[in-house]
Amino acid sequence: MKPTAIPTKLTGLLGFNAGYVDTVGFLALNGLFTAHVTGNFVTLGASLINGTSGAWAKLLALPVFCLFVLLTRLASNRLLERGQRPMRTLIVSITILLAVAAVMLLALGPFPDSNVWPAFVAGMLMVGAMAVQNGMQRIHLGSAPPSTLMTGNTTQVMMDLADLLQGVGGEAREMSKQRLRKMLPAIFIFALGCALGALVYYALGMWCFAIPPVVSLISACYANEQ
Repeated sequence: MKPTAIPTKLTGLLGFNAGYVDTVGFLALNGLFTAHVTGNFVTLGASLINGTSGAWAKLLALPVFCLFVLLTRLASNRLLERGQRPMRTLIVSITILLAVAAVMLLALGPFPDSNVWPAFVAGMLMVGAMAVQNGMQRIHLGSAPPSTLMTGNTTQVMMDLADLLQGVGGEAREMSKQRLRKMLPAIFIFALGCALGALVYYALGMWCFAIPPVVSLISACYANEQ
């Protein structure tokens, strides 16, 4: 499949939403990471030791994430075989998952005990949405920095900065500069989503979950692909 130009508005919206969703999910669902799912192993240990709620959600977040990534790959391949546009369809599916989660959280939340089934289901829906986004980006936006977690981006930025400080020249220097131009904005927009997520949760409580489906729906408008 021939690569196409990546709309910066699309990748920006995806990154912002990932940071936002990860933060509000963590705050509202007793430490559940919905995008950075491997972090749930740490919070799972803390839950078991401290006796806080949400252990089941943290335990099952990674298997749910894996299942949705698998489904994303299968759905994308099938849509391509049919001559359809996978990315826009996948973003719409992300929107639906986030919207259903938002309705549940607004109607039944807040949840002092996140072991109750509505909190668990809503959390897994958000994990699924971020898994679809992660899988979609790996398949269709492979040249863009990851939008759902920043560890790899931050590592690469530091390595490129080290190379530039060391005075690397030629093509390697240009490649480092190109990566920095892509990854620094990705890290910033993700951090902005995290910060605004925390502020909106503090100001509006569970109504903070009404924003991600809207952002996701807007991002579908920029899914300009072959």
